[in-house]
Amino acid sequence: MYRTSTGLEQHGPETQLEIQDRVNGSEPMPVCGGSLLGRICTHFTRLLLKPHAALRASRSRIDHAPRTPHNWERFSRLIHRERSRALRSGQTFCLIRFEIEDEATAARVIKVLAFRAEERMPEIDEVGWMCDGRLGVLVPYATCASAWKLVDEIYGGLDDLGRLPPCDVYIYPEEESSSATNGHAEVVELSGRGTARDMSPLFVVRTPAWKRAIDVSGALFGIVLTFPLMASIAVAVKLTSPGPMLFPQRRSGVGNRPFVMYKFRTMYVGADEEKKLLRKLSKQDGPAFKMKNDPRITRLGRWLRTTSMDELPQLFNVLKGDMSLVGPRPLPCEESNASERWHRLRLDVVPGMTCIWQVTGRSTVSFAEWVRMDIRYIRTRSLLVDLKLLLKTIPVVLLCKGAC
Repeated sequence: MYRTSTGLEQHGPETQLEIQDRVNGSEPMPVCGGSLLGRICTHFTRLLLKPHAALRASRSRIDHAPRTPHNWERFSRLIHRERSRALRSGQTFCLIRFEIEDEATAARVIKVLAFRAEERMPEIDEVGWMCDGRLGVLVPYATCASAWKLVDEIYGGLDDLGRLPPCDVYIYPEEESSSATNGHAEVVELSGRGTARDMSPLFVVRTPAWKRAIDVSGALFGIVLTFPLMASIAVAVKLTSPGPMLFPQRRSGVGNRPFVMYKFRTMYVGADEEKKLLRKLSKQDGPAFKMKNDPRITRLGRWLRTTSMDELPQLFNVLKGDMSLVGPRPLPCEESNASERWHRLRLDVVPGMTCIWQVTGRSTVSFAEWVRMDIRYIRTRSLLVDLKLLLKTIPVVLLCKGAC
């Protein structure tokens, strides 16, 4: 045993092989004593293990090689899966979307971006193409600040380009402070670095061509067929109570975008301001408000609600594209904002005049079950399902089932 210049004790001089092993960070090979035979055995053992070490190094390089970006179909499934995780855990995740306009440098940008993503980010991060042709980077368990930090790191690998590709950062779930009173919070200002957008609009499901065709033809047919009835109701509303014939109300539409929904006025003017006082009398749980024998409703309005005739002006909303004949019923903006995160999955499609809730439960089921019905419709939406719901709505309206 001897003492080194640092004062640390050593148990003996190291062999050349032990020093090399220590430098390489591996465990030293056992030496069979100090004899020549032992050293020869150790030398041949290292020669046998060299191919395996080279193979491990090759596999390591392959594992860290940049992967090919996912196509939109695969990338979309990954984003939706991450949203499901976020709804369960309450943790946020981000999506960085790069706009690549120059096709000549697109391959170069993708290569550098993918390499930086694999080099600097964990394996849980994914790179893929968006439906609009932009390149996306999915960053789980991230905040706005960490997402923008990653953007700076990625840009650091693109310094040799003449122009850096612009990008947007999306976050989900959106920050509570960004829930504006208008029912839609798309952009969240960050202190000192860019903007972060609410990711909810990216989950919007496009309306199929067949569905829009049914909406336009059905709305036009309904307007022509019921126009005399709507004119008579409008006159009756005007004569029986002071105030306008129609009641416009801001509702949360697809992607949580607010729109103005029209109904025949069934309450006295200013009745909407008294809702807070009557909230405790609501028979519907959750954020939705439904009250039996509401004192704010006029005599004519009670008949209109029972027969669902007050909903006829929404045919113009369908014709405009804000609503569909079949889809989740739109909630007032304040009720939609007060709902839980998973309740807002119903905002992935255009709202409608009728849906599963109207023909099966209506005012007799819990709000959670109501939302589950809407989600079930979104997942099973098809031409046959829409036609079935439209046919089932007719007897429900004629028999005045579940209206309040």
